[in-house]
Amino acid sequence: MDSNSCPKEVKNILKKYKQEHLIDFYDELTTYQQESLINQILNTDFAKMQSLYKNSFTDDIIEPEEIAPIPYYSKQMLLEDSNNKYINIGEQIIKNGELAILTMAGGQGTRLGFNGPKGCYEIDIPPKKSLFEFICDKLKNVFNLYNIYLTWFIMTSPSNNSSTISYFEKNNFFGYPKDKVFFFSQSTLPVIDTKGKIILDNLHTIKTASNGNGDVFRAFKNANLEHVLSEQNIKWLSISGIDNIILDVIDPLFLGLTISNNSEASAKSISKEDLHAKDWVFAKINNKTCILDPDYLSEDMLNSKNENGLYCYNQINILSHLMSTNAFISSADFDLPYHRAYKKSHYINEEGMKIVPNSPNSFKFEKFIFDAFKYFDNFTLLEVDPQLEFAPIKAFTGPYTPETALDLYLKKIIK
Repeated sequence: MDSNSCPKEVKNILKKYKQEHLIDFYDELTTYQQESLINQILNTDFAKMQSLYKNSFTDDIIEPEEIAPIPYYSKQMLLEDSNNKYINIGEQIIKNGELAILTMAGGQGTRLGFNGPKGCYEIDIPPKKSLFEFICDKLKNVFNLYNIYLTWFIMTSPSNNSSTISYFEKNNFFGYPKDKVFFFSQSTLPVIDTKGKIILDNLHTIKTASNGNGDVFRAFKNANLEHVLSEQNIKWLSISGIDNIILDVIDPLFLGLTISNNSEASAKSISKEDLHAKDWVFAKINNKTCILDPDYLSEDMLNSKNENGLYCYNQINILSHLMSTNAFISSADFDLPYHRAYKKSHYINEEGMKIVPNSPNSFKFEKFIFDAFKYFDNFTLLEVDPQLEFAPIKAFTGPYTPETALDLYLKKIIK
């Protein structure tokens, strides 16, 4: 395609990184569209994308002797203990307003057939209630119990930030104090095809995707929200995703246990039912907490048990974490790695036509929050009952549907 009118500076950049296809349709665009595309190109770190692509094909080398199990507690066993010291400690933190909730809600409801932020997706209880409302109900319940409104941080993405805020405003923040809710947006990265070419979303727009929940630290800092933590004397953050409607995001026992262990960071987990399933598991590498690909575990390691007769390598991350504010703030300075994900993405082909593939055709790169855990000692891991705290809503089909989540939710509230 002819792109002679494109500025030479832009052409040189694209030629250097072999991304000239991005201006194949330049001369067909309006002046506004041309300016938009040029701005995107000039603000794209092509060297970084090239490096991420090349490095993603290099597997980490982890020797068996570097791997060790991570001890974990059972929430059920702690609840059966007549000594409720952990709950008492956690409740005091909550009563003092020293806990804040952080919800990661940067995704869209595409896989649920919903055109909008995933957090706005509604489930028919009845009446209908959005995923945001499920969390808000838990916050309002804290007020009913302890007479305090906890601060609520919500991480959005550029694609859903304005619509998320509008949704809250339209619904009057579901009756929650507006001055206790803070929105901030995570960053994005270009999506590339399997050959390393950046994909066009349309003729004048580079296709991008959110760069993972591990961006929460820097996104929070870039939004200049750290002052809220100090001004409101917030000492702990409960961090979780938007789609797990039965998770106890405000959990005095979990909070008290973490504090009692002098932990700066902690997580909830569930047991893996099939030891050979591909779910990554909690472990230690060189005595540092991590989430490990089970391919690194031998058959003997997979089947190994601890002194309590429990499997050593079967704890799955459910995106439910506690971090002290000091740990959370310091994590913004960590150089967390990017992980490559194989995804299905529509794209513009060489004829300028939009193509919707039937199978994965592209790579996106994401940071994960759990990669920060290796920087903190005394990490606390708490195993919870999936029937009581794990009902993510992912799609209409598969194990994690709106129907399965609603069923577990209704069973839990009846109890």
